[in-house]
Amino acid sequence: MTQNEKTIPVIIVGGGQAGLSMSWYLCREKVEHIVFEAKTACHSWDDERWDNFCLVTPNWQCELPGHPYKGSDPHGFMVKKEIIEYVKGFVASFSPPLHEHTPVTSITRHEGGGYRVVAGGETWRAKHVVIASGAYQDAVIPGYASAIDPAIHQVHSQDYRNAAQLPEGAVLVVGSGQSGAQIVEDLFLEKRKVHLCVGSAPRVSRFYRGRDVVDWLADMNFYNLTVDNHPLRDGARDKTNHYVTGRNGGHDLDLRLFAKEGVGLHGTLETIRDEVAHFAPDLAENLDDADKTNADIKKSIDAYIAREGITAPTEAPYVPVWEPDGSNTPLDLKAAGITSILWCIGFRPDYRWIDVPVFNGANKPVWHRGVTDAPGFYFLGLPWLHTWGSGRFSGVSRDAAWLASQIIGKDVPVA
Repeated sequence: MTQNEKTIPVIIVGGGQAGLSMSWYLCREKVEHIVFEAKTACHSWDDERWDNFCLVTPNWQCELPGHPYKGSDPHGFMVKKEIIEYVKGFVASFSPPLHEHTPVTSITRHEGGGYRVVAGGETWRAKHVVIASGAYQDAVIPGYASAIDPAIHQVHSQDYRNAAQLPEGAVLVVGSGQSGAQIVEDLFLEKRKVHLCVGSAPRVSRFYRGRDVVDWLADMNFYNLTVDNHPLRDGARDKTNHYVTGRNGGHDLDLRLFAKEGVGLHGTLETIRDEVAHFAPDLAENLDDADKTNADIKKSIDAYIAREGITAPTEAPYVPVWEPDGSNTPLDLKAAGITSILWCIGFRPDYRWIDVPVFNGANKPVWHRGVTDAPGFYFLGLPWLHTWGSGRFSGVSRDAAWLASQIIGKDVPVA
């Protein structure tokens, strides 16, 4: 045993919604544990979201354990301030053993069994360790970004707050997933000239046949579909989220409409060389594929309505409002007046501090419902850990209850 080593049955790494959900169940079951959080419980919502950020899932899906949404707008979408209040209210509801500003710097197997965890300069031994630090640690920015003229301001989506923080001039947004598409709208509404590099992200309508699409999919049991039964199996974890927004009550994000109203659309960004952006010739394909995904979701809803004999208003098929001309011309950033580049191309997980054999050859953790092959070592809060909602307010409680049952050795009912 290391000198001054402390012992505790369970250590949770990460004090966000996942780690706190795990703590809630362990508190209820009176299992001694500790939660280590490198920053604060709300830092990802407070420090890594833009000012006009809001949920894209309706408020009724906010179901942290013992703390469901109780506001007056269940079919609305909480804005940033409300999300922070919701999470802080959850923390206050049960006072978890949370140690903020205490980063975990090392986890190794303990020679006496269990795991040795170094956190905030102290050493701990635990029989069980739950990694709930998420999959969004390292912001992805391509290597060639360092060669771009420093006069062009560059910022990753996690550091974007509002249009005013960017220098005057046009903005190149790279990536059309949820963040990219919503930030384009944020900039467009501030009357900024925007160019968007469109990737392969799918889209979905906000409302269809009189209801939010999420409501239809919930009735169709989509959110109970497990990754084991998903047509893509583990491949579901690699799929980009559909872009849509909850802003101002929720609406579609149609990139074609953006283009019609003045946003410059381009294909996938291949490189920027000598301040000239070069794109893959895939803009039309990416737009068509996104529309096809949306149409397929609508068809599945149509089939459900017909099968169940539900009375619902009909809706005309979507008709594209804009088509690219196929030119795929490189974009001279300075000639286009671009003074800022916004990288919205995601994150990579950082598990370099974990020295436990739970990773595959691609350095990705391997688990089933969060349980790894290393006894007592678990992951929680990752996309499609078990269902679509595993990384969201809607499904993390169910996953946490399951892992609590594995730790305790008895069934733990979902709150």
